[in-house]
Amino acid sequence: MISIQNVKFGYRIHQEVLDGFSLDFGMSGIYGLLGKNGTGKSTLLYLMMGLLRPQNGSVTIDGTSATLRRPEVLQEMFLVPEEYDLPSISLKSYVKAVKPFYPRFSNELLEKCLANFEMTPDINLGQLSMGQKKKVYMSIALASNTRYLLMDEPTNGLDILSKSQFRKAVIEGMTDDKTIIISTHQVHDVEHLLDHVCIIERNKVLLNEPLVEKDAAIDLEELFIKTVKD
Repeated sequence: MISIQNVKFGYRIHQEVLDGFSLDFGMSGIYGLLGKNGTGKSTLLYLMMGLLRPQNGSVTIDGTSATLRRPEVLQEMFLVPEEYDLPSISLKSYVKAVKPFYPRFSNELLEKCLANFEMTPDINLGQLSMGQKKKVYMSIALASNTRYLLMDEPTNGLDILSKSQFRKAVIEGMTDDKTIIISTHQVHDVEHLLDHVCIIERNKVLLNEPLVEKDAAIDLEELFIKTVKD
């Protein structure tokens, strides 16, 4: 369980991004974290990872403070940020360096995810386009087999086919004990993946509930607009 309680955080004095913000991710599944620009979605992900520290309040991962960045907690968490770069080394060398930090890392799952993205393990990271790097990094993230996987705008920079491949990779890498949190504005890219949706605005949680399809598929964009306007 990830618990965010009464958190205050700002990048500048008297310019808080979050103030008295609370939100729990209590069940496993795939969550969509939605909100307007500047509402603190990316900030929340970094607070969960312990890469940012709240000025007040607490962020805990299964009861342990995220700010402590304990190895037993970090080995169960993986963050895919919106922007990143990868070193100019072979994928095999990169995996060899990363793998010891994640006890359940699966080479089989890595190869399956890469295959879903029509990529092979014998590649050099320095020779890839940004979109290809994103595919490789998401494959590594899924193969890490952590209980918590946080993704910030994962479909940005992917073409239409790659977005479909992304959804397939996530579904095949998902298990009953995992929690995946996807922060995104590209709601149509992920709406059929999500089990749960959280919509936030101005330090408030406007909506935090499971997505239940009845007679028709849920239009997440329509739900977001209606929730924000109400």
